[in-house]
Amino acid sequence: MFSAAPEERLAIALDLPTAEAALALVDRLDGACLWYKVGMELYYRAGNSLLETLQQRGFKVFLDLKLHDIPNTVAGAVRTVTQTGVKLLTVHAGGGEAMLRAAAEAASASSAPRLLAVTVLTSMDATQLASVGVSGSPAEQVLRLARLAQASGISGMVCSAEEVATLREDLGPETLLVTPGIRAVGEAAGDQKRVATAGAAISMGSSMLVVGRPITRAADPAAAARAILDEIRKAIT
Repeated sequence: MFSAAPEERLAIALDLPTAEAALALVDRLDGACLWYKVGMELYYRAGNSLLETLQQRGFKVFLDLKLHDIPNTVAGAVRTVTQTGVKLLTVHAGGGEAMLRAAAEAASASSAPRLLAVTVLTSMDATQLASVGVSGSPAEQVLRLARLAQASGISGMVCSAEEVATLREDLGPETLLVTPGIRAVGEAAGDQKRVATAGAAISMGSSMLVVGRPITRAADPAAAARAILDEIRKAIT
């Protein structure tokens, strides 16, 4: 089972429109965390310079691009991202075995990021899956895609807290299970469908949590981050 310190198990999502806004938030967080997740909105605006700045400040970067294209294109993208020094990179498990294998092969270099296969987005429920032709439940689809990704050479998955216990049992203790959709106790789910508190997700087997709005929109982001870290610490002790 993943046993890193609480600070290694929290990634704060910099879901902001500009580098200036993101770095201002980082300053307000005052070193409360080690990991920052940079998603598509911010990366497409700020580019690699933001990744470099975060790393120069001593932080680890999780680049959440959810790559999903033909195998050759995804492999090329993984090789390009390897040059940035980021530690984690997402691909969509729904891209299929050939794409996943190409990505895994491209990430075989020692300097490459660890790949995470995104299973089913936490914004999706059974109704939304049915609308795109998936008749099974989210849990069934997550397990199917996670098994495919693992068989294709990818040892990290992104899944909601609802599926993490099943994946932990099925995929084993060495699989990195990253859980978004984390909410503070009593907080509204917002646009997410499958959510949980930090303590619950860790207790169910999550390796790392991705937290956005409960921290980034808090009046005191550093205090909110420390509260999440306390939840994690209590769940692992």
